[in-house]
Amino acid sequence: MHHTLDDVITRSTELLRAKDLAGMSQLVADLPPADAARILERTDSAERAVLYRLLPKDRALDVFEQFDASVRSELVNALRDDDVVTLFAELDPDDRVELVDELPSNVAHRLMQGLSRTERELTAPMLGYAKGSVGRRMSPEYVRVHPTTTADQALAQVRAIGAGAESVYLLPITDDSRRLVGVATLADVATADPTTVVDNLSTSRPVVTADVSAEEAARSCLDHRSPAVVVVDSENRLIGILTIDQASRILEDAEDEDAARAGGTEPLRRPYLATPVLSIVRSRVVWLLVLALSAILTVQVLEIFEHALAAVVTLALFIPLLTGTGGNTGSQAATTVTRALAVGDVRPRDIGAVLFREIRVGATMGAMRGTLGFVIAGLVYDWHLGLVIGSTLLAICTLAATVGGAMPLLAKKIGVDPAVFSTPFISTFCDATGLIVYFAIAKLVLGV
Repeated sequence: MHHTLDDVITRSTELLRAKDLAGMSQLVADLPPADAARILERTDSAERAVLYRLLPKDRALDVFEQFDASVRSELVNALRDDDVVTLFAELDPDDRVELVDELPSNVAHRLMQGLSRTERELTAPMLGYAKGSVGRRMSPEYVRVHPTTTADQALAQVRAIGAGAESVYLLPITDDSRRLVGVATLADVATADPTTVVDNLSTSRPVVTADVSAEEAARSCLDHRSPAVVVVDSENRLIGILTIDQASRILEDAEDEDAARAGGTEPLRRPYLATPVLSIVRSRVVWLLVLALSAILTVQVLEIFEHALAAVVTLALFIPLLTGTGGNTGSQAATTVTRALAVGDVRPRDIGAVLFREIRVGATMGAMRGTLGFVIAGLVYDWHLGLVIGSTLLAICTLAATVGGAMPLLAKKIGVDPAVFSTPFISTFCDATGLIVYFAIAKLVLGV
């Protein structure tokens, strides 16, 4: 009988409650690695370590590779030393580097020293690149060919050493000094005349230097629909590849981070149910405190214009409408531009074009909402108040869209994550400035 993952999760919960670890281990061992990892991530760290040790040896590594980096680190700390050393040696170099970033330095150093000379020589150079760079996420295991190699000889190389490579779908072509001279695809090599040299099969594929950000390299891979991106050093020497699977994972992590920060939290970097309560609190409380402090600006503005509110009490009725409009308009603009930055549609140098576009977008939306506000407020209250509301909506929408569009570009320029300036910050900023505009217009029109 076929069981859905939800059925398996329910069954695993029952087994854990019954403390049937043997039954739980058998259940996990029969699942695909990705599903097994999801089940184990729902257990606490002690149970996870026991269950992992009960997995068949040929399945354990496949399951481990499916865990998030933070869960891997937690599991490594819970396993016996001999288990950890064996596991660490069996990982691919890129997975090894990702795990090292999560481990205490003394533990990471001990594990690196336990590697064979060959594996250490593959892994150590990657640790020399900056965190976040593609040099730290690439794979140094690939099949490279010489320009004079024939298609038949290239296929023989793939058969001989391809099993140990991260990917064989893209074959870098290098000269005697390992300098990149081209790239051939396995499909072209396999379908070419056996005597054709691979230099004649070279095709255009994305190439990046190792100091480029991993997110930028991953975006290049997906944008070009390439099976991999070739990574070179500053002298154009081949040092690794970033496969499309690795690229997808990097972008997924980046989008999770942007989504979290746009919502006013820090990313958990692990499955929700596997995250300790205090970690969830830490991911949220900092932003709540920042937003609470910035919200004091709004209170201060209201205090400054207290006399105006006392003179025309009706003005207070429209404050939620106006602050909500400004916050929503600014957040929409910030989210749109942040996304455009992520996919490479705009660059910080495009700020002039973005500002001009967002001014027009904001003014158009403001004119539509302002006209509606003028008519409704004029009919219900009086036309002078309607003019205040209509004019304020026009001004707030224009201002909020402009600021919301500019902030992510400015953040990128100074090296700050653009997502930080998305929804929470923009909303609070637009609340304060919107109220200043509101009362300034009210003072001008109503004389309060």
